[in-house]
Amino acid sequence: MLRQRFVIDTSALTDSATREKEGYKTLCEGVNSIMDIIAEARLSYELSCYIPYPSVYNELHGFIKNNGCEDEVIDKIDTWLVKKTPDRYEVKIPSKIFYEYVDYMRSRINKGMTVAEDAIWEAATECLFLTSGAQDKKNIEIEIERDVIGSVVGKFRDKYRTALRYGILDSGPDIDVLLLAKELDAAVVASDVGVQKWAEQLGLRFVEAKSFPAMIKEYLQHKKKE
Repeated sequence: MLRQRFVIDTSALTDSATREKEGYKTLCEGVNSIMDIIAEARLSYELSCYIPYPSVYNELHGFIKNNGCEDEVIDKIDTWLVKKTPDRYEVKIPSKIFYEYVDYMRSRINKGMTVAEDAIWEAATECLFLTSGAQDKKNIEIEIERDVIGSVVGKFRDKYRTALRYGILDSGPDIDVLLLAKELDAAVVASDVGVQKWAEQLGLRFVEAKSFPAMIKEYLQHKKKE
């Protein structure tokens, strides 16, 4: 059997959808259980799970500590995940990919600006309309109502985050996951839409975080039947 390699993002172990699907009650229980599955698969299949070091490794440790997990969980991570720094100088990525990425980022930024402008206009119009008592928004007095502005600004922030961040790479760890997977010809395991999109652009295999434990269990089940 061809040796399987996976590069895991932090979300591969901390994704809430994975916990819901697998019935894990807490993040700590989820990480601990998934690490047990990875350990068994490594011993049975020589299946290797890599974690970019230090970026993703430190990010994952932060999640573990912030959620009050026991030291046993960290010990399992250190034992069963292979820490490796991606070779940022030797891994070759077609320039077309970066050209498309820059173009994609620019369109996202422009979209964010449009959302901001719409929010500002909506806030100004609603505030003036509510405080003036006018029958038509075209004939309102110039007055500002703080509560209205606060509500609209809150909506604006949500829309802006969605417009600007959904489906894009927005951190060093995300890039390290892709570079290391490219270097090792490994599959990427994550729940992040941006990582998935650019894994596909780079011709990398992608496994959704919520499907990863079930996939490994399937491997192990067939191993036991042999």
